[in-house]
Amino acid sequence: NKYSRKGEWLYGRETQTYRTMEELFTAYASYIEGVVVYDGNVPSTSNVASSVAGIENLVAIRYDDTPGSLYDRLVVHGPKLPVKRWLLNPDGTSMFTGKKGMEIPETSRLSTGSLKNDPYVWFIEKYMKTGKCNTEFAAYYIDQYWKQKPFAAVKNHHTLSNHDFFVSKRAFFFDLSPWGDEPATDDPSQPVGTDLQTLKEMLLLAYQQNKHEKMCYIGGFPSWAYKYTMHASGIHDDVPTEWEFSRIISAYNAFKDADAISYGALANASFWQHFPTKKKYTQDWISHKELQKRGLLTADGKVNVAGRNFIIFYVGDYDASAWISQRTPSIWDDPNRGKLPLMWCISPVLAERVPHIMHNFRTTATENDYFASADNGAGYIMPGMLQEPRDLSGLPSGLKVWGKHCKKYYDKWGLSVTGFVIDGQAPGLNEEGLDCYASFSPNGIVPQKTVTASLHGNMPVIRADLDINDDDPKVAAGRIVKRVKERSALPFHWFRNILKQPTWYCEVMDEVKTQDENIVLLDAPAFFELLRIYLKEHDSMIE
Repeated sequence: NKYSRKGEWLYGRETQTYRTMEELFTAYASYIEGVVVYDGNVPSTSNVASSVAGIENLVAIRYDDTPGSLYDRLVVHGPKLPVKRWLLNPDGTSMFTGKKGMEIPETSRLSTGSLKNDPYVWFIEKYMKTGKCNTEFAAYYIDQYWKQKPFAAVKNHHTLSNHDFFVSKRAFFFDLSPWGDEPATDDPSQPVGTDLQTLKEMLLLAYQQNKHEKMCYIGGFPSWAYKYTMHASGIHDDVPTEWEFSRIISAYNAFKDADAISYGALANASFWQHFPTKKKYTQDWISHKELQKRGLLTADGKVNVAGRNFIIFYVGDYDASAWISQRTPSIWDDPNRGKLPLMWCISPVLAERVPHIMHNFRTTATENDYFASADNGAGYIMPGMLQEPRDLSGLPSGLKVWGKHCKKYYDKWGLSVTGFVIDGQAPGLNEEGLDCYASFSPNGIVPQKTVTASLHGNMPVIRADLDINDDDPKVAAGRIVKRVKERSALPFHWFRNILKQPTWYCEVMDEVKTQDENIVLLDAPAFFELLRIYLKEHDSMIE
């Protein structure tokens, strides 16, 4: 509705309503080459079907010959769309068997021994190795296994609505476990590690086709409530699974736009990707003169601590297009936004799928709204896995490609701070990794695996600290005050918050002030510039 108003992008555009699927597909039949039919008894074929649909301009439909099914309404009757690709036999029996020693249909490769994995190998041979797939984009969404556990998370986390963008990009889809020490929980009879081997094969082919010049953008997130974790009879918990997936993909120069459970569904990104953004969105940095005027620097240019502790909030987690799409009305539109300085940490790569939301943030921001990047730059990656040696993949350093990728987005969106760097199960940033971040994030980064604070060249580095997500502002404030007292070696403090409204921040800071009036919330430019100056005064490092 916002963009249909006068002066906006869609103002005056005619809309057409179709009341049935038959009407819709009849109207657009000339734009569709036909149908790829997948096998409801082999859930992974649903993801293969979405891949093939994008590459061959087809519609993915599940085989179901019962009256009233989509297959019946669109293929057998109605517009009678022609079937161009079968992922099962035309009589409805399964094309894939997963039987060891047998060839995978239409290929010369032997079965993996996994009914789940054989369709992916089929796709690898017929589409990835032949260069038909756009390996700059991939999609990690749950397959039709979702139908077996539809209420394991919110109902819309089938995430079928997320497919359209990646279909439009001719991406490859998959739903594979990142763990090599147990069978995938949705395919317990597979040889241990089969999912991981297939995932690595896909990622390596993508890396090779991208010629070590481009990153691979993966939409999606481990479906931890359904698969691969202790929630689904696995041996690993959800966060380690999130981190292991990130570790694996990072080793092959891939990152994720993390459509995680709770707010993971996103619709119509294939349409919104065409929204016209500005060529550039700028943000001003702070001068030393302004810092002096605010009483934060002395006349001779030293940090005026004066018994105070300076804090900043990592306002997150905005590393997922789906999350900012679903939560903008309840968070960004909060009436108390603008009353406090907040560092909104939003991954600039989200502009690929939701540019209209990114544009809205910038055009409605107040003077107190400052933007930094979310984890871990222009995409969620574990940058330590880009550094050599890369034992997992054996590939050369990916830092140069990552730096070039991020710089493009940081320049467009006026970013110079990376609000959080999740190191997770990867190595911390070494000298080359820090050089890479300094090339596009010169005003600061916040990694997990580092000393308390340091300067790398002229780039301030401060270690990530506590997550503060208590609903009760008094409890949250108490934890902040306690932590500030514990970290007495440095008067600068970073706290991470997830999906909190501006009203919550106002209430928390009111409570903080009642408990310790010497704690000061700063805007991002003031915080990181003061930190830089302070570190220069203290030999560039606080252990």
